[in-house]
Formats: sequence, C-alpha cells, structure tokens
Amino acid sequence: MFIGLDLGTSGLRGLLVDSAGKPVGAADTSYDVAHPNLGWSEQNPGDWIQACKLVMAQLRDNHPTEFEAVQGIGISGHMHGATLLDKMGEVLRPCILWNDTRSHVEAAAFDAMPMFRALTGNIVFPGFTAPKLKWVAKHEPEIFAQVAKILLPKDYMTYWLTGAYSADMSDSAGTSWLDVGARDWSDDLLEATGLTRSQMPTLFEGSQAVGVVRGDLVTNYGLPQGVQVVAGGGDNAVAACGVGAMSEGTGFVSLGTSGVLLAGRDGFTPMADSAVHTFCHAVPDQWYQMGVVLAATDSLNWLSRITGQSPAELTGELGTKLREPTALQFYPYLSGERTPHNDSTVRAGFVGLDVATERVDMTHAVLQGVSFALRDSLEALRSTGAQLESALAIGGGAKSAYWVEMLATVLNLPLELPEQGDFGAALGAARLAICGVTGAAVYDVMTKPPVAKVVVPNAALVDDYQVLYDHFHSGFPAWKALQ
Repeated sequence: MFIGLDLGTSGLRGLLVDSAGKPVGAADTSYDVAHPNLGWSEQNPGDWIQACKLVMAQLRDNHPTEFEAVQGIGISGHMHGATLLDKMGEVLRPCILWNDTRSHVEAAAFDAMPMFRALTGNIVFPGFTAPKLKWVAKHEPEIFAQVAKILLPKDYMTYWLTGAYSADMSDSAGTSWLDVGARDWSDDLLEATGLTRSQMPTLFEGSQAVGVVRGDLVTNYGLPQGVQVVAGGGDNAVAACGVGAMSEGTGFVSLGTSGVLLAGRDGFTPMADSAVHTFCHAVPDQWYQMGVVLAATDSLNWLSRITGQSPAELTGELGTKLREPTALQFYPYLSGERTPHNDSTVRAGFVGLDVATERVDMTHAVLQGVSFALRDSLEALRSTGAQLESALAIGGGAKSAYWVEMLATVLNLPLELPEQGDFGAALGAARLAICGVTGAAVYDVMTKPPVAKVVVPNAALVDDYQVLYDHFHSGFPAWKALQ
C-alpha cells in the first residue's frame, strides 16, 4: 500500500492506494490562509503538520489493515512558498505563499538581471521564492540573519516526517534558484539573493526516496517500520503524474482556484518572454510547460460571495445549452496575472455593464473571461513549440458541463473528462511513491485515466467566441491603462 498527500493552499488530502495505484481510501482536512496586508498571503507551517496528523489518523482508523501495509509516501505541494528555518530546524516566520505579491519590486530587479532568465528559463515572478527572500532581507533583517534552511511547503512536511532537508526538481524549478536545464542549484543565482548552497535542501528527482518515517511517528500511527518517503513534487507536475501527462503532446487544463494549461515536454525549450513557466517534471529527464491564470474558480467564488448565491446556483441559472458569447467582458485578474502578462498590479473588472444586465449575464461573463484568459495561455504555449491536440479537463470547475463546453469552444480543442475517481495530485504523489519504492517504470505507472466523455468544441459558436476573444485580448492594454 502507498499514501499520496496533496498539500493544497486551503487543505490537505490524503489518498491510500494499492500497488496498482487503485484508490482504497481517502481523507482530507482544511486550514486557513492569512492576509495581514494588501497583497500578502501567509500560512502557518504548523497547520500543515496538524493537518497531516489528522489525515493520517483518519486513514489509519478507516482502513487499519491496509494502513499497516503501507510501504511508501509521496507528497505534492503548492509551489513557491518560502518556509524559513533556523539552525535548530524551527520555523522563523509564517510561510510566504505562491499568491503573495509583496516582493514585486525585488522580482523586477532580479528579472532585469539576464542570468536569471538564462539559467531558469523563466521570468522571475513576484510569487517565486527568491524575491521573497530578498524582501525578508530588506524588511526583516533579523529573520534573514537566522535563516539556516529554506524549504518549500511540501518539503517542510517531508522534514517533519523524516528529518531530511530535501527538495525535488519540479518544485525547485519555481524558486528562481535552480538551473532548470542542468537540474541543479545555481551558485550564481543564490549569491544574487545573498544565500549559499548550504542553505538549500538536497535535490532529488520526485520518485527518489529521501528517507524513512521517523520512529516516533511509526509508533504513533501504527505504520510498519521503514516506510520510505519520496521527494514528491510541485502540485501541477504531480497532477500531471496523476493523469499521465508526461511527454510531448500530452497535457491537461485545470479549473481550480487558479487555472492551469499544462503540456508535457521531452526537452528543455524555454521562452521566458512568453510568461509560460518552463519547469522540470517530477520524473527524470522530462520537463513541462504551463500557462497560469491566477483566478479561475476563484473568480466564480468571488461572484458567489458578492451575490450570495453558491457557485452551483450561479452556473445552474445558465441552463444546459451553451449561450452565444456576451459582449460583457470580464477581466479575471483579481490577484494580478501570470501568463501572458506577468503583471502583479493589474486587477479585475467588467467592461460593458448595462442597466439591463442581470446576474446570469455576469456569471456567463465570468466563465467566459476565465476561458479567454486560458486561451491566452494556450497561445503562449504554442509560441514555445508546445502542441496539444486535446487535453484532460480536471479541477472543481470541470464539474460544470456548461463551463467545460465553453472552454472547449474557446480553446477550439477537445477536452476529455476522466471517469469518476481520484486522478489529481494525491494520486500522482502515490504513483511517485510506487515508482520510488518498487522500482516500477515511470511510464508503466503514470498512465492516463479512462476517459468518460470527450467534450468537443461547439462548431456553431467557435467563430463567434473567437471574435469576442480577439476583443478581450486586444483590449487588455486599454483595460490596464484605466488602472
């Protein structure tokens, strides 16, 4: 048996699977995010540990026989978070999360240094880890002076489980300290941040074992001795492992809190100017590229809070037949935007509100705006040479048949809906553990899930949505100028 843990921004999910990767049981719990200032987003790493204790206990209590047969654990985690430890391994301050934009000045300064894009293959975004450390050095020098180790969020959980300071390639690629082509820390990039290699964890591929679960935890949870913990990976890379998006031509679109369009790549082919992320995959000798929309279902959740209607109620008002595109445009930049704009200061809004506008029109516009933003990401991916003929649709937003058809039409791309089941990052993490412990070949384990349905573009509306997308895309400079 194997356990996959998915450390999300709002909660932890645990999945217990057998050696074939078939889910046996699951457990989850939630925790909070703090926003102490405008643009700040922080989390207490202790909350992750408490969540892990709860999830492990639920799995043990609900599946005692299977739990006693666990051989390996893999962990997926939200990327870019700066978890700072002193020389005793104690947390120095709350973790600065991926969607925190306080270090935009520091990010711009690093991005202006040619070696950052040359070595990492990426723009230095404000949400990445390196600029956060520069911000801490500037604004919290007493904290910076005590930093002995810097861990990404999932790696702090691994440290708690094993006592090992570890990191994997896929997560580390989002720090702006990794030479992404060489798959190693860059001493030059670290020096630019006032850091050294000694403050970095040891690098592993995602399926490599980094240590075994500590003896006291084995006793507390009734695990067998010698349970191995593999390095795991960043959430999107591990989600790709869960759906078999590993190599050239494979990919997925995720309608989660953020929106992601990901394509597997067989080589390192960065194009930083596109604002596409080019990262190491969670398995050896593979990379992936993705466009990121910072507010996908978050945009619908925002409208839900404003209107007092649940997201399901809002989308239910649209009916089942895809409507024609609306001239009411919604720019979904509630937290700034990554691809293709690299703009932490742009904000969201409607263009074209009318006295006759109703709630259902606003809902349609929000779904349309997020879909158009993902089309921006598709075009950016194509500019790098990535090719997708179809993509799996995953994430909470993919439960809306209306939204999936709209997105397929906007992207002009067939979208595949997997059969019911766990095919996300928790499964991908468990699959990494299977490979690491048993030695199974990656492509034998990281298979594509059975497809329940293929949603094809609505041929009658493709051209109409294209016209409105062109207006959305070309209108961005004018929208930005208003702010």
